Amino acid sequence: MTESTLVEVHRYPFSKAALADIQHNVCAGSNWPLVYILSDGKNKQAYVGETTDTLTRLNTHLKHYEKRFLTSVHLISSDRFNKSATLDIESGLIKYMAADGVYCLLNGNLGLVDHNYYQRDELYNRVFRSAWDKLRAEGVVSHSLESIDNSDVFKYSPYKSLSREQRQSLLGLLYALLDEKTKNLLVEGGAGTGKSVLAIFLFKLLNSKDAELNLRSFSDEEEELEGLVKKLRERYPKPKMALVVPMTSFRNTLKKAFRSVAGLKASMVVSPSELVKHKYDIVLVDESHRLRKRTNLGAYFGVFDEACEALGLDKHNCSELDWVCQQSDKAIFFYDENQSIKPSDANAADFVRLRAASSTQAQTLSSQFRVRAGQPFVKFVDDLLNVRLPKGKQFRSGNYEFKLYDSIEEMVRAVGEKNDQFGLCRLIAGYAWPWVSKKNPSEYDIEIDGVHLRWNRTNSDWINTSGADSEVGCIHTTQGYDLNYTGIIFGNEIRYDKVSDTIIIDKANYCDKNGKHGVQDSQALKQYVLNIYKTIMLRGIRGTFVYACDESLRNYLKQHIPVHSPSVQTAEAPAPVAELLPYINAVPLYDLEVAAGDFGALHNRLDDEKEWVAVPDHVRVNKNLFACRVIGDSMNRIIPNGATCLFTKAPGGTRDGKIVLVECTDEADAETGSRYTVKDYESSKIQNEDGWQHKVIRLNPRSYNDMFKPLELTEAQALSYQVIGEFMQTLD
Repeated sequence: MTESTLVEVHRYPFSKAALADIQHNVCAGSNWPLVYILSDGKNKQAYVGETTDTLTRLNTHLKHYEKRFLTSVHLISSDRFNKSATLDIESGLIKYMAADGVYCLLNGNLGLVDHNYYQRDELYNRVFRSAWDKLRAEGVVSHSLESIDNSDVFKYSPYKSLSREQRQSLLGLLYALLDEKTKNLLVEGGAGTGKSVLAIFLFKLLNSKDAELNLRSFSDEEEELEGLVKKLRERYPKPKMALVVPMTSFRNTLKKAFRSVAGLKASMVVSPSELVKHKYDIVLVDESHRLRKRTNLGAYFGVFDEACEALGLDKHNCSELDWVCQQSDKAIFFYDENQSIKPSDANAADFVRLRAASSTQAQTLSSQFRVRAGQPFVKFVDDLLNVRLPKGKQFRSGNYEFKLYDSIEEMVRAVGEKNDQFGLCRLIAGYAWPWVSKKNPSEYDIEIDGVHLRWNRTNSDWINTSGADSEVGCIHTTQGYDLNYTGIIFGNEIRYDKVSDTIIIDKANYCDKNGKHGVQDSQALKQYVLNIYKTIMLRGIRGTFVYACDESLRNYLKQHIPVHSPSVQTAEAPAPVAELLPYINAVPLYDLEVAAGDFGALHNRLDDEKEWVAVPDHVRVNKNLFACRVIGDSMNRIIPNGATCLFTKAPGGTRDGKIVLVECTDEADAETGSRYTVKDYESSKIQNEDGWQHKVIRLNPRSYNDMFKPLELTEAQALSYQVIGEFMQTLD
């Protein structure tokens, strides 16, 4: 079986009359397991399911009060399917389609199935990708899987499969919420143990209708979980809830994720000071270790004092932890003592007292979900920073890149290359340089061996800001986030003393004023700085690169981190209809191979001079739509050679992960001889004195033939290329 025939996707109308045609589908007619998508292109609603009895299941859906109004059904079938595979592919489609955003899903998306089975990795991951490509061709989905993987809507979506440990923790939390003697819950776990995912899942669970629940992955616990949720609904029919996130940047990111989830609103994600406005039934606090006390607050002193006065608390003897406890009937704190990184953070002793209280229940998460190297890497980093490793012991992993660089220039280049390949790769440094560019954007903040760099230009959601790949983040803009690769710069505030075999902190070179002011205990300051480096070293999913400014520290790290070896650089046609009504049921069709002049002139020809082509009934037609034939095999995973495709005129905003039609004004496409090409679009940007410009644009093929390579455009070359339209679906 070839890659292109691993899976088949067939579209039918969703109606009683169409069931006879569907019965002739080999898989549907023979009770073979398959996956299906019901959709309505005009109202943008869809439902994903799997079945071994297609006709009966579709007949049932036609009687459903919501699903009966859907208009199309796509059957996804393969002779390799079995029950485990269809459950897995159904789960994957729900997760990715929810983040893709073309359709609003009617599914009960919580509790999705995620389990291993025979040939899952070797075969069925390929089957899923092939199915996704075919659905892109049909216009059912829009973005590439790679771009969705890197999106916050996906990373912080509640539509995720929970691990066994997380499921057990969830059950414990629900029991505690029903326990009248329990006031507070403390969930402890290190970086990457899935605290945020569990918090968001629980938040969505308690704000879901019964119809939205799909709890098959809980298997033996499903009945138990449903019973607990039912009791909580009786106690809190419409729970007044808030998710408190102390850090501004991460809070804004989660607000954005909540906007994309049915039943959740951005206003549900709040700062600690916003608790003053309301009393809540249930408050969840993510990153609780960053709740603050009245120390080194800078401009926040006034807000802190006003909140304490409004709540009747002594501002000198309380913290935001007390605000949460006072303003909630039940509070759940997700906490990691080792991620407390400055003196303004609430005292660890406050959480010790909270844990010891008779009205508190505590749980622990230990499994590592972020870093592919797992818990051994977490322990290794902790031992490395605390100088507890045997001399010469190194960490090596077949599925994780961990490297030390002697050259900052080499490391910056390596992180850039990884960002071009995977996206979401960033430089992060310790706070060892003042933020000069905050007031003077033309200045550089960091200079190391002739390499000049700038700090992050914004504190809010920096990770996802255009141009972030050319800047350097700090602990305050990266804590809580996932990255693919990180390049960690150890600044001159942290050094290694060979005589005493210890890491020492140079307070004079530590530039976070609020992070050191009033800290007299050198050991306390050292612990804050070590926590910072441990936290940022656990951001990278695929790998971590390291550079140390202090030579003695670099030599110490060389004993335990594999050293990067510099490589030698070398040079390098639709179905007919009775009557075509322009912009009613038809759009203009252009022959781009013979088009003369620019596309604008072609698109603006008089209507009676145009050739028109019909579009499917589910497409909402407007004057921004057009069609053209795509010649060549460079996109044949999604678009067959010669297929007629529907496009929309290029709107504003990001095009990353989308298929686009591009016009080249200087030369013809090598494959087709045309001035136009269709490719998957990927870009990264950089800031200079003239503003934001493209650093590189990559036009990626999606072909079964490996001979097609990405087309990479420099800034100068990009001026000759113009995005004309965004692909919607094939029409053939």
